Amino acid sequence: MKTEQAKLNLLVIGANGGIGRQTVELALNYGHNVTAILRNPAKLPLTHPNLTKIKGDIMKRETFEKYLENQDAVISAIGASGGISGDAPTTLYSQGNANLVHAMKNMEVKRAFFISASAVEISPVLPFYVRFAAKYILQKLLKHMYADLLRMEALVKESGLNWTIIRPPRLTDKAGTGKYRVAINNFLKNALSISRADVAHFMISNLSNEATYQSTIEIAY
Repeated sequence: MKTEQAKLNLLVIGANGGIGRQTVELALNYGHNVTAILRNPAKLPLTHPNLTKIKGDIMKRETFEKYLENQDAVISAIGASGGISGDAPTTLYSQGNANLVHAMKNMEVKRAFFISASAVEISPVLPFYVRFAAKYILQKLLKHMYADLLRMEALVKESGLNWTIIRPPRLTDKAGTGKYRVAINNFLKNALSISRADVAHFMISNLSNEATYQSTIEIAY
């Protein structure tokens, strides 16, 4: 898909996470202005003339709302810690992004990306063994995270924003390629893996692509 050319003001929450940091770096490489919201700005050891690092917490709306002023788009790349071995009840995705949605409406910012996960809904076009693993392993081991992601998706879909929800499959730390398959509001056949760098590439390349507005995206190689 076509890469954005215009210089935009972007706000990234969760900027020190895997997808978040890749997004910040790529946006800066493309010439955008980036405001990174982090609970600990020291965890993002990047310096750039177009990068502003702000101490803030998505669970505390008052710490970031004013920085939404004059932003063209927002990318929520937050993630709960713990993983498969430490899944615990959480409201980070639902309550955190509810705070973000309310703040965006208050500051009149319309465009936003939200990161979900492919296994929140079992794709009928995946191979049988992948569907089995998703239903009987991933959804059980990560039941709390997936439950909160589904709550998050529901509130985002009702927000009225120009939202895009991305449901990546297994994430890797491989280098970005810029070459991947995408399904808009549909299931993607054999969607097995994608690098965090290419998830970032998709978002930065589709900031103003109206075909992705109010859409759920599956992405994979």
